[in-house]
Amino acid sequence: MNILMFTNTFAPHVGGVARSVALLAEALRARGHAVLVVAPAFPGHADDTPGVLRFPALREVAGTEFSLPIPLSRIIRDEIDAFAPDIVHSHHPFLLGDTALRIAAERGIPIIDTHHTRYDLYVQRFVRAEERMARLMWRLSVGYCNLCDAVIAPSASIAALLSENGVEVPIHVVPTGIPIEAFEGGSREAGRLRLCLPQEAFVAGHLGRLAAEKNLGFLAEALAGFLASHPEARAAIAGQGPMRDEIAARFAEAGVGERLHWTGILRGPELADFYAALDVFAFASTTETQGIVLAEAMAAGRTVVALDAPGTREAVVDGETGLLLPQGASAADFAAALGRIAALDTPARAMMEKAARRRVQGYSVEAMAEGVLALYQDLTARRAAARPRDATEWRRAWRRLVQESNILGKFLHALGDAVRPEADAG
Repeated sequence: MNILMFTNTFAPHVGGVARSVALLAEALRARGHAVLVVAPAFPGHADDTPGVLRFPALREVAGTEFSLPIPLSRIIRDEIDAFAPDIVHSHHPFLLGDTALRIAAERGIPIIDTHHTRYDLYVQRFVRAEERMARLMWRLSVGYCNLCDAVIAPSASIAALLSENGVEVPIHVVPTGIPIEAFEGGSREAGRLRLCLPQEAFVAGHLGRLAAEKNLGFLAEALAGFLASHPEARAAIAGQGPMRDEIAARFAEAGVGERLHWTGILRGPELADFYAALDVFAFASTTETQGIVLAEAMAAGRTVVALDAPGTREAVVDGETGLLLPQGASAADFAAALGRIAALDTPARAMMEKAARRRVQGYSVEAMAEGVLALYQDLTARRAAARPRDATEWRRAWRRLVQESNILGKFLHALGDAVRPEADAG
């Protein structure tokens, strides 16, 4: 099977979606399928990776990690034609997402979308009129899903949320996979040496993109509060992003700045060593569709303290693999929960770590690939049985025209829904 993927974020960008797309593509190729990933070009990044088609793009639009694609050139379209895809897999409903719809429509092949991101929550961090913009993002996302043949949700709670908000096409729950074995053999000693952490200290840590939508102001306050009440404890944070200075300032204001240990972006064995160096993984984001770093931390046997949210509650079982606090919990509540983990004796902590490793077994790359491939095969078989693919230029042009009308209708409907007065009144 020839699988065409579209993504707005890909290597060398570091993030959950980029990693997810790369791991899925690699797993599908290992099963004998051809995968072509269409992704933005990055300035200064020379990419000769087979199976990746780069296109020019404007980087970091409106302060986000997304790229604004420049329309596909004839050369890129010719390469897609030569690839002869059997199915299109879109990983974003915006920007390249509409291009994916057009490509699938022109060729008369199925298209699926993976709903990786809660755009309705993200947008509130960047623009005013938050309620209307959040409503617009939901309506655009739902409209996009309904132009696809099927949708993949990384968690059951996100699948329920999509259904409740109007997604009518089939929704399939397929958790984003991680290479579990890569995180099982991290070195606690090596990780602590790299971070200059005392081997005997209790360490609470976090890894991820350091951005406001991850609720890191709250997390920094909680971690700093925990350190203030536990003089021998340390905090370790891995990642990069615009909130680094603000996080450091919060620790400094609490008088515990010297006990905060930083590392930048980590890959490979260093990433596994980082998780191994921790005693508890702290996670406060409420915008995730799954939370890949949660699965990585649990694969390394780390106990988790997190806020309850869609995507998170499937991974963290309160009292078993960690502690799951209500979203309304205060930073002081979160700090106290970290203290509860620190107070556990060795057998109790070992039991939680074992439960975490057991819980994460369903998040393997193999399980993800098998679930996605089964969906591909079902959709392509249904499409072939319904009608043969018509590749004449006239039919392709007609199908594209119809899809252009659908895309415009999706946008106008979403815009009207977002700004109508009765929506504000309700």
